[in-house]
Amino acid sequence: MAEQAKLRRDAVRNRQRILDAGRGFVQDGHPLQLNEVSRAAKLGVATVYRHFPSPEALLEALARPGIEQLLAEGRNALATPDHWAALRGFLRAGLRAQLADPTLQPVFSSPEPVTEETTELCAELDETLATLLGRAKADGLIAPDMQPGDVLPLMCGIAHAVRLRTEGNSDDVHGTIDRYLDTLLTGLRAHL
Repeated sequence: MAEQAKLRRDAVRNRQRILDAGRGFVQDGHPLQLNEVSRAAKLGVATVYRHFPSPEALLEALARPGIEQLLAEGRNALATPDHWAALRGFLRAGLRAQLADPTLQPVFSSPEPVTEETTELCAELDETLATLLGRAKADGLIAPDMQPGDVLPLMCGIAHAVRLRTEGNSDDVHGTIDRYLDTLLTGLRAHL
C-alpha cells in the first residue's frame, strides 16, 4: 500500500511538473512540443506522453482552470436579470480571460477538443452563450438573425485586435476591451 501511495504522489508531482513546464512554453509564446516539455520538466518523454498523449491534450489541461473560471462567470451572468448587462458582462469576461491566459484562444478556436472533459466544458460555455444571446434577442435587444456561432469568431477577432492595439502598453488593455466590445455590441443591437 505504501508503495502505491508513493507512486500516486510521484505521478501527481510529475503531472504538475509537466503542467508548469508547458505553461512556461505557452507564456513565452513557444509551441508546445512534448519532447521539449519533457526536457524542461526534467522527465522522460514516456512519462510526459503517459500524462498527455498529445500537445493538444496538454494545452487543454493548461486551459481548463481558465475555462472553469469563465463558466463561473457565465453562471453569474445567467442569474443576472438585466439580459443586456448579462450578455455584455459574459462577453467582457471572455475577452479578459483570453487576454490573460494564452491557452484559451487556441483551445476555443480549435475545430474540436481532444479530451472529453474539455468537450463538456466547451459545450457548457456554448450553451451559456446561446442562452444569454437568446434572452437578449427575446427582449428585442439583439438582431434576430445573430447566432452564437457568429459571436465566437468576433470575440476572437476583438481579442486579437486588443493585443495588437495594446502591445507594449498593458495599462490600456481593459479600456480597449470595453471600447471594442461596445463597438461590437452596437453592431449586434437590433435596429428598431
